Amino acid sequence: MRFVYCILGVYNPGGMERVLLNKVKWLVRHGHDVKIVTTDQQGRPPFYDFPKEVEFIDLNINYTSDNDKSPVGKTIGYLKKRRLHKSRLTNYLKKVNADFTISLYPCESGFIPDIADGSKKILELHFSKYFRLQYNRRGLLGVADKLRTRKDDALVRKFDAFIVLSEEDSLNWKYSDNISVIPNSIHSIPSNVSDLKHKRVIAVGRLDYQKGFDRLIDAWGIVMKKHPELRDWRLDIFGQGEWHDMLVGKIADLGLEDNAAINPPTNEIVEEYLKSSLLVMSSNYEGFGMVLVEAMTCGVPCVSFACPCGPRDIIEDGVNGLLVGNGDVEGLAEAMAKVMTDGELRRRMGLEARKVTERFSEEAVMKMWMDLFEGLR
Repeated sequence: MRFVYCILGVYNPGGMERVLLNKVKWLVRHGHDVKIVTTDQQGRPPFYDFPKEVEFIDLNINYTSDNDKSPVGKTIGYLKKRRLHKSRLTNYLKKVNADFTISLYPCESGFIPDIADGSKKILELHFSKYFRLQYNRRGLLGVADKLRTRKDDALVRKFDAFIVLSEEDSLNWKYSDNISVIPNSIHSIPSNVSDLKHKRVIAVGRLDYQKGFDRLIDAWGIVMKKHPELRDWRLDIFGQGEWHDMLVGKIADLGLEDNAAINPPTNEIVEEYLKSSLLVMSSNYEGFGMVLVEAMTCGVPCVSFACPCGPRDIIEDGVNGLLVGNGDVEGLAEAMAKVMTDGELRRRMGLEARKVTERFSEEAVMKMWMDLFEGLR
């Protein structure tokens, strides 16, 4: 089978890019033809090492070049680029004769079902339904966010299949009879697990509003203030993004430089999990929460805000981790301290955490995908 995946770019070390990499590796390994179409790659190399058999095509649309414009400028620029995007993608798809064209919910999702190239059209949503509203933007952009969210119900029904990552989010799409829940998979299961003796808490993700690391740093400050016996622990956040300088400044303002740091992203994240005893996810919203599954396969318990959507599908509260009400920074600090101070609790939760491999193994998840593809042919 021939697959065309559409995504903004693959130059960032994001979760969506990593999930795409894992899926593509499996498809190529099983003899399928995969092409990845981007709009904003701008000549930058992929962050991850994709198989050499994968063909990359950048349409040179560059939506992100308008990010600094006014709301009116953004809107005008978006409409112009969207027309160009549709024209270039249509021409490309009519040449390649794909079996499946899969949008990872970037800008082509609004028009891709209308392209008559013969391929089945699939939409993957890597966020929750209401992800646009999480920013609470005001003015013209806020109005646009609400209108687009309202129109999404009609949009997703145009696709041959619509995929969400969690059972929790599937309940938000009440009128979509083409919906399926297929979670992200873990690409490789490490043979080793953390001994949970390292006095280190880890967090992983892009440094932006979604991941909420400002809330995590505030919680860390509370832990350090209320529990002086834990000051030999450290917090390491791995990621890059527009909030980097702000987060570094926040660490300094709270006097946490000795036991908290922002680290660049790494391709060896499993090694970092194995050197940690707790993962914390402080996101404002998620589509799934892949870092939770990754850490759990390494036997690391997790503490997370119960944000929409994903953590509730992965963490069994009190069994393999702890869930905290979304935005309850004091509660997050209390949950972190509870796990940090109780070695027996960490050990018990770590053993349970490892069991997620049964639900999210590559074999189990890719079987769900192949069943979907075969059913659409």
